[in-house]
Amino acid sequence: MLELRTPGEIDAMQAAGEVVARMLAATRAAAVPGVRLRELDEIARSVLADAGAGAPFLHYQPHPGMPPYPGVICTSVDDVALHGIPTGRRLAEGDLLSIDAGASVDGWVGDAAISLTIGAGRDEDGALIATAERALEAGIAAAVPGGRLGDVSAAIGAVGRSAGCGINTTHGGHGVGRRMHEEPSVPNEGRAGRGLRLRAGLVIAIEPWFMAGGDDRCWIDDDGWSIRTGDGSRAAHVEHTVAVTDDGPRILTRLSRTATSPSPGRS
Repeated sequence: MLELRTPGEIDAMQAAGEVVARMLAATRAAAVPGVRLRELDEIARSVLADAGAGAPFLHYQPHPGMPPYPGVICTSVDDVALHGIPTGRRLAEGDLLSIDAGASVDGWVGDAAISLTIGAGRDEDGALIATAERALEAGIAAAVPGGRLGDVSAAIGAVGRSAGCGINTTHGGHGVGRRMHEEPSVPNEGRAGRGLRLRAGLVIAIEPWFMAGGDDRCWIDDDGWSIRTGDGSRAAHVEHTVAVTDDGPRILTRLSRTATSPSPGRS
C-alpha cells in the first residue's frame, strides 16, 4: 500500500539519511588500493554503532530462495552492478566500486549509493559515473507534486540512453519508509506523463545504475546476490532517498552542513 509521509515524518527520515551519508563518506575515504571489501563493511558497522542505528541490509532476505544478506553495505566492483557482497577481496588500482548503504533510526529507513574509482581510475569509468550522477540529478528534479512517476523514470533513462548505456528495469528505485522496499517501484526507464501521480509526502529511492557496454541484460552470480552485467562491461550505481514536497524535491541522504567529518574507522 502506498503511504504518504507528514512533514514531521520526513524530518525523522532525514535522521536515518544522515547516518547513511556518514556511512558513505567514511567508506569512500577508506576505499584505496589494498583495502578489503569486508574492511569497508566493518567501517560502515562502526558508523551505525556510533549513531545507535539499525542495519536494514543485514540478514535481508527478499524470499526464502535467497541467502540472508551478510553485510551492512553492498560493495559492487567492476562488472558487478548491484548487491555485491563485502568479501575478503582487496581493491586494486583502477577498480570501479559502487557502495550501497542503508540505516534505520527510530523505525525509519534511509538508502543511498555512490560509485567511485580506486586510485587514478580510467577515464571511461569516470564518464560512466558522471552519467549516472547526471541521471540521478534529472530524476530528482522530476520528483515534484503534480508530475508522474513516469517523468522520473523517463528523465533517468534519457540520460543513460544518450550516453549509450545499458539499462535494465528489473531492479530500480522504490518507495522508502518504515521498510527499505515499499511501493511504488521506480524503474530507470519509462514514459513521461504516465504512471502514479506524484504527491507531497511521497518518499522514494531514486537509483540509476547503468552498464557501460550498452547491453541491457544482467545475471545473478552463484552467491545469490551479486548482479553482473550481461556483457562483462563495468557498471555504476548512484542513489538518494528523496521526499516529494510542496517546496520541491528534498534529498534526505545528504550530509547536513552541521555534520562533522566521519572517522574512517579501523581496518
